[in-house]
Amino acid sequence: MDLIEEHRVAEGTQRVYRHRSEVLDCEMKVAVFVPPAPEGARLPAIYWLSGLTCTEQNFITKAGAQRYAAEHGVVLVAPDTSPRGEGVADDPAYDLGQGAGFYLNATEAPWAAHYRMHDYVVHELPALIEAELPVSDRRSIMGHSMGGHGAIVLALRNPGRYRAVSAFSPIVTPSQVPWGRKAFTAYLGADETAWAEWDARALLAGAAERLPIVIEQGGGDEFLGPQLRPEDFVAEAERLGHPVALHLRPGYDHSYYFIASFIGAEIARHAMVLKG
Repeated sequence: MDLIEEHRVAEGTQRVYRHRSEVLDCEMKVAVFVPPAPEGARLPAIYWLSGLTCTEQNFITKAGAQRYAAEHGVVLVAPDTSPRGEGVADDPAYDLGQGAGFYLNATEAPWAAHYRMHDYVVHELPALIEAELPVSDRRSIMGHSMGGHGAIVLALRNPGRYRAVSAFSPIVTPSQVPWGRKAFTAYLGADETAWAEWDARALLAGAAERLPIVIEQGGGDEFLGPQLRPEDFVAEAERLGHPVALHLRPGYDHSYYFIASFIGAEIARHAMVLKG
């Protein structure tokens, strides 16, 4: 990995790296916050997945998460939201193509050539991070909106891989809402039966691990009814006996102001689990 950006913050270091992804077949950027730690220590990591239109920059510049990660001694890893660059398929709309990878492995042309964000986040990126930085294989995952969808889906699809999962304002029933239906049709094709393995609500029934899921949701979120529908996910989880906690926060919207208000509590919870 090539270091392209570095800043001192909260007694730790916020870095941005560029590297070649073989899985995505393009150059990628990833942000990594490394807190202060004793010499030789290998720290657990929280992987953060951002939402539509975001890059690796949004979380590290808007959430104020570094001070909490420093307090609890955890690394924060924030990848970009999609493959990037010339030759990578794109769309002029904000909710498809570059910036809108949906953390799945596309099967349809032209997307399948590069859009394999599931394999990148779950396998390639952690292997790289753990090989080159003082980071252990104790991982958890969280995200926002499209990234909240990604965090839950990746945790459900990969039992034992993550020790905790959280989602801020997640798209939890993507097969039933406009954002998800548009992306799934493009990336996975028109056969809706193929969508189930990338739909958080649909994955609950076959989950091999009952990892508790925490959802932080703003009650004033403009996308709550038309795009997010957490109540449908919670009802299905409760029916199946999958532990889920929905924290509905009155008055908060879909923005990073909401994330900044509650990220500290979630980092503290993840750190407690990561440290056993």
